[in-house]
Amino acid sequence: MSTFYHRPVLLEEVLSGLDLKENGVYFDGTLGGGGHSHEILARGKNTALIATDKDADAIAAAGERLQPFAGRFQIFRSDFKNFEAVLEEAGVEKLDGFLLDLGVSSHQIDEGERGFTYREADAPLDMRMDRRAALSAREVVNTYSREQLTRILREYGEEPFARVIATAIVREREKAPLETCGQLKAIIEDCLPAKLRSPACARQSFQAIRIEVNGELTGLYECVTGLTKRLKKGGRGCVITFHSLEDRIVKRAFQSLEQGCICPKSLPVCVCGHKQEIEAVNKKPITASEEELKENARSKSAKLRVVQKIIE
Repeated sequence: MSTFYHRPVLLEEVLSGLDLKENGVYFDGTLGGGGHSHEILARGKNTALIATDKDADAIAAAGERLQPFAGRFQIFRSDFKNFEAVLEEAGVEKLDGFLLDLGVSSHQIDEGERGFTYREADAPLDMRMDRRAALSAREVVNTYSREQLTRILREYGEEPFARVIATAIVREREKAPLETCGQLKAIIEDCLPAKLRSPACARQSFQAIRIEVNGELTGLYECVTGLTKRLKKGGRGCVITFHSLEDRIVKRAFQSLEQGCICPKSLPVCVCGHKQEIEAVNKKPITASEEELKENARSKSAKLRVVQKIIE
């Protein structure tokens, strides 16, 4: 059995949100270790599943984990944003529900050689969810201009010391290429005031570089909108986010579909034809319970938004 491990976040809340239907067809765009997918297949009566992931380790582990449900699932090594092509290949037009869990898996963080974490000093600067991709963290920190690095750290990491850190990275790489997570973390720490230095002070910068490497925010709005339009009437969409940048995009995508007539109020009748397509199942994002927080610290920043399609 593969060593890939991923504890599914907000599992019961997701299953409740999806409101599994008999013979329903579901899409899990972020398969990971298969925790959510396993329960969708186990608890749903004759449910079918289409799943995607970019990580070969995840696919191998999930494939084994889902074997008891052979014949009821299809797995594709692809970015969930390619859902149109994936669903066409799977022979599926409409969905009863979809799930996107946008977090980095526990396995990817804990496996040092993947280079996702600032806690592994000797880990190589990698951060690729899909190891076939050409762009890695090493290329970002060693080849991007100071202006590019500043923008990434500021926009994707919301790092207040973005320019100072970018300048330091450029200065240090001129001496020798940066190769490890430890080197990068040390540079970041040196740029911060002493009172702000902590074991996790590099988190925002590492997040920013990871987002850039994997293109995590690119096309997310269009994907969430497109998947929601693929739902059958009564179908549910569930999205778990782990930082404010993702959550704002998902919230905006759902709000656009939740809006009805957009005609000026001065018009006596609607001429825009814009109809409300979804309604929020929960008005506020769902967060982890106290019990889950005790068992899984990584669920602390998770937010789940659930919507239901109200038209065909």
